[in-house]
Amino acid sequence: MATDALARLRTGAAEIAPEGGLEEKLALGRPLRVKLGLDPTAPAVTLGWAVVLRKLRQFQDAGHVAVLIVGDFTARVGDPSGRSATRPRLTKDEVDRYAEPLLEQFWKIVDRERVELRRNSEWLEPLGVEDVLRLASTTTVARMLERDDFAKRYAEGQPISVMEFLYPLLQGYDSVAVDADVELGGTDQLFNLLVGRELQRGHGQDPQIALTMPLLEGTDGVQKMSQSLGNYIGVAEPAEEMFGKLMSIPDRLIGKYELLSTDLGPDDHDRVVAGLEDGTIHPNEEKRRMARAIVELYHPGAAERAEAAFDRVFKRHELPSEIPDRTVPLSVFAKKDDGDWVVHVPALLEALELVGSRSEGRRLQDQGGVRKDGVQESHEDVPVVGDPPGQLLGSVWQVGRRRFARLAGVEGT
Repeated sequence: MATDALARLRTGAAEIAPEGGLEEKLALGRPLRVKLGLDPTAPAVTLGWAVVLRKLRQFQDAGHVAVLIVGDFTARVGDPSGRSATRPRLTKDEVDRYAEPLLEQFWKIVDRERVELRRNSEWLEPLGVEDVLRLASTTTVARMLERDDFAKRYAEGQPISVMEFLYPLLQGYDSVAVDADVELGGTDQLFNLLVGRELQRGHGQDPQIALTMPLLEGTDGVQKMSQSLGNYIGVAEPAEEMFGKLMSIPDRLIGKYELLSTDLGPDDHDRVVAGLEDGTIHPNEEKRRMARAIVELYHPGAAERAEAAFDRVFKRHELPSEIPDRTVPLSVFAKKDDGDWVVHVPALLEALELVGSRSEGRRLQDQGGVRKDGVQESHEDVPVVGDPPGQLLGSVWQVGRRRFARLAGVEGT
């Protein structure tokens, strides 16, 4: 039984450092304190974040203590991991605005009744200058430049702030503060996790084990899943949208998504990878199984409905059965000097809640991803016959392959 539990905890892991360290920790015969820190720097929990959150849940289910740290202080510093340039700083208000919605999404994965929830502002905000200097003295510039991202930026003459050097130390101090036995993170976090080991050793603690999970590529199949890149799938997205996005990933990622984002298991993963390679498993059918399994995790009972909605739109080229009706402000329209009206399409898309910003709307138009009543719309300003919304009343607007909204009216008219 112990062997099975260890195998489950190791499943999907990219690296465990030091090798054999997890077995030694488990041999202590007590619940381990398993730390995961996440900075609230964006509004959604993605399937990429869910990879490490699911691993934390596995430790919970094995009887260990999940220590989930909301990095409300470190988010204001900005994690430089994997960055090619300095990350813009967030204010305390911005971080707080992201934190609460994220927690509600965390509970879709982690058992909130069995978690020790902490905010690292508890111990980082009280640090004085002397404390920070003592922390900074524990490492060297040469050690920091061993990081691939720092080394690359230094070689290219890109600026690296001293504050960015402090980030791994602050994250490492989190491990000291909660006396972590294990810390989880993505592969881009390994350096930070190892710094935590060094700081714990300096504070007389038994150093934590670093367990990293692979980074999940986004829907583009190339770059790490990221909200800033728009290639993400959120765990709180509607089932139909989640299913559609999952069906858009490249076939070569099916096995990886199944291993890291479902409960199908490593044996099933090996069978699927082999079958996809030798042609005995059809990619489309396997991708559907993968999409159903992931949707079912976050929307129990909705997978079949989501698949049917996908087929209605993409196999039979029909409109979705349910399209939200939305009323927009008059400000998305403009009256020209000759008295005729036009609608500014990027502003309309934002008001219809199809895009997050007008700039995103413009970008999608440039890419040919905007349609009105099924016809591609590339003009930013579209004439309106009559007073707003005129002939546009009841028009169905589509962004990408899955987002639809109907223009139901104009506020105040």
